[in-house]
Amino acid sequence: MIEGGENFNCEFKRKFSSPEKIAREMIAFANSGGGFMLLGVDDNKDIVGVESEKGEVELINDAALNYCEPAIEYSIDYMPFEGKEVVIVEIPESKNKPHRIQDYLNEFDINKAVVTIRVNDKSMQASKEMMRIMRAAAGGLVLKKYSLGETEKRVFSFLEKHERISVKELSSLINISERRASRALVKMVRANLLAIHTKDNGEEFFTGIQNS
Repeated sequence: MIEGGENFNCEFKRKFSSPEKIAREMIAFANSGGGFMLLGVDDNKDIVGVESEKGEVELINDAALNYCEPAIEYSIDYMPFEGKEVVIVEIPESKNKPHRIQDYLNEFDINKAVVTIRVNDKSMQASKEMMRIMRAAAGGLVLKKYSLGETEKRVFSFLEKHERISVKELSSLINISERRASRALVKMVRANLLAIHTKDNGEEFFTGIQNS
């Protein structure tokens, strides 16, 4: 895994300074496709080992139970290498998305929740569109009586020429608020008409399923 470098499913950490930083990484993996955190490994693949195996495990446990909402499942393994110890934390993809940084709110607030996802080899804040899609999928919410209207037709027409569309582009295209454009595109993803993609800078765009 170290030789393969950091990627969508693998993150290297020399060490963690706080449970919240660990929680952000764990949440990103749980909200995405799952993955591994390798503690005691530098970004350049150097194996430096962990100072305190017990200390790292306590930090991870604290992060998973007290800084993630809902709490995140994980497993830990240890790998000795030339007298150094690498701690391997495996976080499976969650069936209870979206996980967020603990905010002590009784209800999920899309305007306040800190929800992270994996984008290539980074963890970053999820957009409101991504949060809505995750919540709908986790809740098994099925779109009933969904039919193609003028908005959807305009989206498909735009995609025929440009292959991708953003919330801002749809808002400008049919002269509606970005909030309404966002909801329209999210509904099309939920109806399996579009796929959502996140760039390295956090910006998102949508494509037809055949272009995803």
